[in-house]
Order: sequence, then C-alpha cells, then structure tokens
Amino acid sequence: MESAEFSKPFYKIKDVAEFVGVPQSTLRFWEQQFPNYVQPIRNSGKIRYYKPETIETLRMIKYLLHTRGMKIDAVKEELRHNRLNVSRRMKILDKLTDVRSELTLLLKALSKRK
Repeated sequence: MESAEFSKPFYKIKDVAEFVGVPQSTLRFWEQQFPNYVQPIRNSGKIRYYKPETIETLRMIKYLLHTRGMKIDAVKEELRHNRLNVSRRMKILDKLTDVRSELTLLLKALSKRK
C-alpha cells in the first residue's frame, strides 16, 4: 500500500502490521532497533499510532530486511545514506507486482475463453 492510499492521519499498530505484512511484535522490535526512523505517537493509554510516513519507512525496512536480505546495521546505513533510492526501488517493485497481478488475471480470463 503506497502512502497515497492512506486516508487517515494515524493508524493503530494492528492496522499497520496488516499493511506492512508483519506481526505487531515485529513492529515493536523495529521501533527499538530503528528509533531514528520509527517513532509512533502514543495516547494516554499507551496505544501506538503511526503516521503514513512512518508506515512507508516500515515498508522500506521490511523490503531491505526480507526482500534484500540485509542485516539491521546495513538497513540503518541504507536508510541514512540512500533512502531516496530505496523508496524508488520499492515503488518500482510495487508497480511490477501490480503489473504481474494484472497479467495473471488476464491469463486466467483468456484460459477460460478457450
């Protein structure tokens, strides 16, 4: 989900975990590991709320850790020195994934016509 799709200014951790595709415990761990990049806002009940920009950062962290296979220290360096390129690569990957999904749907539709 790209930031343009976010309609609210803040999201609860449960929703963010779903958007990013990781458990809530992973988000809490990343909050500790990446304090310069992941700083949710907490209400008086200590419930975490994330801004859309923070959700994008979490998506970058997931991309670098899970897709690229980088270690935490390397991810910190990448975010510090190459954040714009990471964002661009993620957007390209998102678009390619969307195109692949559309092509898969077209192939299924064509195979039903035979």
